[in-house]
Amino acid sequence: MLVTTVLAREAISVLDYRCSAGPADAPFVEQHRGFSVSYVRKGSFGYRVRGESFELVAGSLLIGHPGDEYMCTHEHVRGDECLSIHLAPPLLDALGARTEAFRTGGVPPLPELMVLGELAQAAADGRSDIGVDEAGMLFAARFVEVASGREQRPPEALARDRRRAVEAAIWLDEHAHEPVDLEGAAREVGLSPFHFLRLFARVVGVTPHQYLVRARLRRAARLLADSARSITDIALDVGFGDLSNFVRTFHRAAGVSPRGFRRAARGDRKIFQDRLACRS
Repeated sequence: MLVTTVLAREAISVLDYRCSAGPADAPFVEQHRGFSVSYVRKGSFGYRVRGESFELVAGSLLIGHPGDEYMCTHEHVRGDECLSIHLAPPLLDALGARTEAFRTGGVPPLPELMVLGELAQAAADGRSDIGVDEAGMLFAARFVEVASGREQRPPEALARDRRRAVEAAIWLDEHAHEPVDLEGAAREVGLSPFHFLRLFARVVGVTPHQYLVRARLRRAARLLADSARSITDIALDVGFGDLSNFVRTFHRAAGVSPRGFRRAARGDRKIFQDRLACRS
């Protein structure tokens, strides 16, 4: 079993599991150490917990409750891959989740869960501008709604809530060049990470991480157009951790590379003309 920690925060952790076990491998008893929702993205395996048996395939969910002993079997195929979202008790409270929901065991492939599972996977792979913690919380919140049979509609944002969201946006913009995560931003406005995520997205229209990335892109575009500094220096100065991430994110947003954007800003109209011609 290969386990990779994608994200580790106080409220939420995201782990990537890749198992190579097959029919010839003997299963063994394990124990859940916390509350978790795991998205099966590939393969198949059996899940035995509290006397129940589930056959999990791609798109299914494995639900973990702390203290429960379980066993995974591979009687039919070899190998599986899962993205596992681990939730701290305070986050469960913020989600309005009853712990009984996490005794569900296994959940079959449901479209309303699969799409958010794929969103979380895209975030974990760096293919989305939504934060991994944000996607994981949205995924877990949707599971709680499905398991409880009730949809949690966010309350109407009051004036003080709108002010909080705007103040948070200003703070994010001012600190975009620094390492910022959802929990740190939420502390600045005195909210739990999930409540902050929900409020900010409702008022501003994008998630905090999306806003943060776009603030960095806005500054990068300004520097690319107005200065002769190296692209690497610009990437690091505006808050991107490495050059490759900056180039990939900028190209996805602008449709051209940072170098191409700089050339266009200096008068090379052919850059965007070629881009538009490809779309026609």
